[in-house]
Amino acid sequence: MRITVIEDDDRVARGLVTVLTQAGFEVHRIATAAEAVRLEPSDVVLVDLALPDGDGLDVIRRLRDQPETAVIAVTARSEEHERVRGLRAGADDYIVKPFGVQELLARIEAVLRRTRAARAARNPAESLVVGPMRIDVGTREVAVDGAPVPLTRKEFELLLLLARRAPDVVSRDVILDQIWGAAWESSSRTLDTHIAALRHKVGAAVHIRTVHGVGYRLAADQSELIG
Repeated sequence: MRITVIEDDDRVARGLVTVLTQAGFEVHRIATAAEAVRLEPSDVVLVDLALPDGDGLDVIRRLRDQPETAVIAVTARSEEHERVRGLRAGADDYIVKPFGVQELLARIEAVLRRTRAARAARNPAESLVVGPMRIDVGTREVAVDGAPVPLTRKEFELLLLLARRAPDVVSRDVILDQIWGAAWESSSRTLDTHIAALRHKVGAAVHIRTVHGVGYRLAADQSELIG
């Protein structure tokens, strides 16, 4: 997942890049509205509204032409009418400085759920190769060393999430939120059951590692995105 941070304050930008990178995202930072005109495709864009060379609302309006990109306004403007302006300009969400890391990550996961269908339509032929395993996103097919691996819908979504973040760790909370939309204790037990089933089905050639107290990571000799 690629996130672009549009923020002119170096201190704030460094903090955002650090926490988002640690959460497993590919993060890029730009500092001006002019640079935003040449913005590379991103899954999420965090836009500071008070940019030095223009209004962040104009940046948000331009991003509305990219329905697969989720936009979060990040600003110190806390007044209700400012929040309304941001949302009417096209922001999917609005977060006011200062904010906590967990709140930011939760809002990112929420907007990613809303743009999931558009992102899938953008890359219908996307394939992921992790070691000996190939995942064809469009057909929802998985093969290990060329042999097909039948998976349930939840098993496929779980494996795909781990593969897209590989080799980074994906926390249990993120998995439960994205795949099950909940963090209840019963859902946590269900996650453990699905991990065990995946390990059995993909075999020893694909390593799903447990990072105790954190979550899971898909480990392989190499991983690359094709298509």
